[in-house]
Amino acid sequence: MKRASACATTASSAGAPGAAAQLARELTWASEHVGFYFIVDHGIAQSQIDTVFAEAARFHAQPLEAKLALKINLHQIGYLPIGGVIYKTSQVNRNTKSDLNEAFFVRRDRAPGDPVVVAGERWRGLNQWPDGLPGFRAVVTTYQRAIEDLALRLLDLYDLALDTPAGFFRARFEDAHINLRLSHYPPNLEPEDNQFGIAPHTDSGFMTFLPQSIVPGLEIGLPGGRWITPPPMPGTYLVNSGDILNRWTNGRFLSTPHRANNRSKLDRYAAPFFFDPNPATLIECLPSCQGPGNPPRFPAQTFGDYYAWWVRTNYPHQQKAEGA
Repeated sequence: MKRASACATTASSAGAPGAAAQLARELTWASEHVGFYFIVDHGIAQSQIDTVFAEAARFHAQPLEAKLALKINLHQIGYLPIGGVIYKTSQVNRNTKSDLNEAFFVRRDRAPGDPVVVAGERWRGLNQWPDGLPGFRAVVTTYQRAIEDLALRLLDLYDLALDTPAGFFRARFEDAHINLRLSHYPPNLEPEDNQFGIAPHTDSGFMTFLPQSIVPGLEIGLPGGRWITPPPMPGTYLVNSGDILNRWTNGRFLSTPHRANNRSKLDRYAAPFFFDPNPATLIECLPSCQGPGNPPRFPAQTFGDYYAWWVRTNYPHQQKAEGA
């Protein structure tokens, strides 16, 4: 991992003698100073990543009425039209305009008889799949399984970095809260003042995996208020911490704001994968992140409760669904 404005690490070398401890030190540095890092040698074929981007393009090329038939629901599953979100939770900008991107959200693919589906548990609903895109479901779910496996392996490094018992984080990510967001930033949209492709915000959860888009647009907000564009590193994942990891570590691991715009004349696609603990997980300050003069800064709260507040605050459809 390079100690620069955007850091890089490898996941595949963790089995070499001493490699895991070294990677944990580099992970700690990146998480405390930047909140973003690159992963190389991650084991997911570029052809598989390219196929997911192609499927995102194929989905968003459908007529609007076909996409609206899958409109996003209370479980945060389905199609979100342009203008469907305003990030009011942002601590770095007073966002007042809706974002200029559309997105399709996919969670863990469950069967109708899954007990959590039958029980109607929040965030555990059935995915909505397009009828006219053969192969779409298989590509997306296969990719989700591959990237979740990568995320689970990284949790072992977080145990080392945060001095938690081996398996601490894996136990809290059983039936993890996952979401793949297939986003489309159309070209040639004219933003109003204080309007963005996606407005300055921090993610709600533990960590987000972002494969490299051909069309740039992402910007990262560093401590001190400076915005940077991460360097292009083909074949890598850019990973960032979210609010729940920040709260779990008492503010030690940053939840770094970011934003995106499409200033090109091309369609821009993104495929962030959000990897978060089981919603029932209680998030309370880790012992290694508190001490004399450094008491817990955040109240204990389940991830599900925090996430419910976060989406309700930012997504008008959630407010309507809850009758707010």
